[in-house]
Amino acid sequence: MPRFSIIVPSHGVAGRLSQALDSVLAQSFGDFELIPVCDAPDSPAADVVAGYAERDCRVAPVHSPPTAGLAGARNAGVRAALGAWLLFLDGDDVLVPGALAALDARLSETGDVDVLHFEHERTPWWVGEPTNPAAPLLERAPDGIFSPGRAPELTGVQLPAWSAAYRRAFLTERHLAFPDGHFTDVGFGGLVMARAERMAVLRQVVVRHLLRRQGSRLGLPGEHHVELLDQAELVLTRAAEEGLSGERFAALFEQLFAAVLKTAAHPHRLPRGRRAFFRRASRLYRRHCPAGFRVPGGSLGVQHRLLAKGAYAAFRALRGANRAAARVAAGVPRPQGLRTRLRYRRQLRRPLDQNLAVYCAYWGRGYLCNPAAIHAKARELAPHLRSVFLVEADQAHTMPKDVEYAVIGSRKYWDVLARAKYLINNANFADAVVKRKGSVHLSTQHGTPLKKMGADQATYPVVAAATGSFAKLLARVDRWDYNLTSNRHSTEMWESAFPSAYEPLEYGYPRNDVYCTATAEDVARIRRELGVPEGKKALLYAPTHRDYATGFETSLDLEALCEEIGDEYVVLLRAHYFYDQGAGRSTGRIIDVTAHRSSEDVCLAADALITDYSSIMFDYANLDRPIVVYADDWDVYRELRGVYFDLMEAPPGRVAQTPGELAAVFRDGSYADEEAGALRAAFRERFCQFDDGRAAERVVRRVLLGEPPEAIPPVIPLAERIPAPAATTLVRN
Repeated sequence: MPRFSIIVPSHGVAGRLSQALDSVLAQSFGDFELIPVCDAPDSPAADVVAGYAERDCRVAPVHSPPTAGLAGARNAGVRAALGAWLLFLDGDDVLVPGALAALDARLSETGDVDVLHFEHERTPWWVGEPTNPAAPLLERAPDGIFSPGRAPELTGVQLPAWSAAYRRAFLTERHLAFPDGHFTDVGFGGLVMARAERMAVLRQVVVRHLLRRQGSRLGLPGEHHVELLDQAELVLTRAAEEGLSGERFAALFEQLFAAVLKTAAHPHRLPRGRRAFFRRASRLYRRHCPAGFRVPGGSLGVQHRLLAKGAYAAFRALRGANRAAARVAAGVPRPQGLRTRLRYRRQLRRPLDQNLAVYCAYWGRGYLCNPAAIHAKARELAPHLRSVFLVEADQAHTMPKDVEYAVIGSRKYWDVLARAKYLINNANFADAVVKRKGSVHLSTQHGTPLKKMGADQATYPVVAAATGSFAKLLARVDRWDYNLTSNRHSTEMWESAFPSAYEPLEYGYPRNDVYCTATAEDVARIRRELGVPEGKKALLYAPTHRDYATGFETSLDLEALCEEIGDEYVVLLRAHYFYDQGAGRSTGRIIDVTAHRSSEDVCLAADALITDYSSIMFDYANLDRPIVVYADDWDVYRELRGVYFDLMEAPPGRVAQTPGELAAVFRDGSYADEEAGALRAAFRERFCQFDDGRAAERVVRRVLLGEPPEAIPPVIPLAERIPAPAATTLVRN
């Protein structure tokens, strides 16, 4: 039997779950079992956990459906646990180094207590000093083993479940479990302390709790706050049945109603039903108020008295009077120009147009990427919708003739943004755009992240300086309702880079549908349009942008490369879209395709890809054609730009670090040999999970037509997909 069973619910925290698991497995004290609780075998967290379970036999995952909530997940972990002591850890929290050794030492001193409380740190997600809210409470507790009556302030309702170790036999013998619903920690803590007989404390930080940027679910608006009264009623009723002493019951009552009054007085937690909440709380207060209870002093005491009397009107007046002005100030849009601002504000007062969808790609560069693919599919599946693309004035001429558009900054631009039900973008809309109630914002993204993105860029000075205000960036992210992802890696990294309350959609990238639907005739046509000579093998060279460089630079001499590898090859040069200045770099066997509108077309035309660290490799891998990574400055790039994984450890094919090495893999054919194929297969398994040719359909059905998740077409397994055919067979002549 292990000393500790550590139960880690993982719903919604896949992006940070590995940190929690690593913090446990890195402990110097190793006598434990680690029980991650996942939603289902195919959930994002289950993918993370599976790798740990393969590497360490102490990892024993279990499953609990999301509908069971946090309480169900923890109870499932308890049922599976074998350890003498139970610890609970949220999936985005960590055990501090040496935590288990400190707990083991303290429990060896105390023996079989029922509960051992310990300290924890609350760490701001961004900046700020961590706090230790348990320290003042535990400081007043006796030093040795004590009964709850000697520390009546330790009621259990002020400390989270992950701030204590519980003797498993105590919980099972007393039939103690987490009560269903929200605020389950309040109910569990109160029930445990009502039954505990022997306690001890460890005045040392054991858990480091990361405060999420989007806040706890318990602090967000919603009807779930009514469940706080359910938990309070459960605990008070059980405490009365247990015959708690007057002092203990009074402390429990006061702490529970401190939480109840905080919710009742909060202006946003209960958007409706505040009067009903107050009245029920008042009845609960009068029913359980202990004889001789002394209300606190000051404003809190006034709230106690008003609650006891059921005086809702007076209580509401006490809450303050400046909230309306604050809401108005926060919601004022700021488009340029007074007349435009006034027009936009007028349009915001009009009802949403339920059949209007607005699209934008790459800050207005035209009809491109995922938004264009979704737009095209919406015309087929949702023809009742009016769709408007946003485009910069100098790109308006590139728009297809049959696509309605609005020039960015124009009156029409602000009018459609103010009234659209659906707003779809692969980057972000302007700061001034207001997220209206009832509107649906979809972020489609435009690549799989190798380099650090969003908030994760903050520790890289070169990138952070170019990013601008992270606060403004995250305010834009807060408008998202959905965030599209093409693989499980992206799901996890977006959660870290863009922390907010959106729902991830693991549907694939619509722009990549063409890699499964294009025909040989399509490929031949595109090659003719790009000027690829008949019978030649086309190598696409697509380097990424360097944040620390000025302008388009490459250390690779493409003309020399062409001479080295033979005249059967031509090179399609596609610089990063920051540098689409036309076709001025076309010479000889080098065809500059930077200005070509569609990167998907260019990929279809290419028989193989040469890239450095560009996200184009993840899209191109869907074609199952050879990829060569030219990594001449990987160490510099990784240090200055930051990356999410070591590309050199998991490349999509052969890696070359010098021009000579690059030429050699084409001369000897190793760029397309069996070993290169095995690397590509592993890469595809990891990064081509959802791009099966039906991504656009899934997005339209879920987001624009409102179909339920269970009605959305499932992803076709990778082994069953047939990529678009290459123009030539890549073998050495």
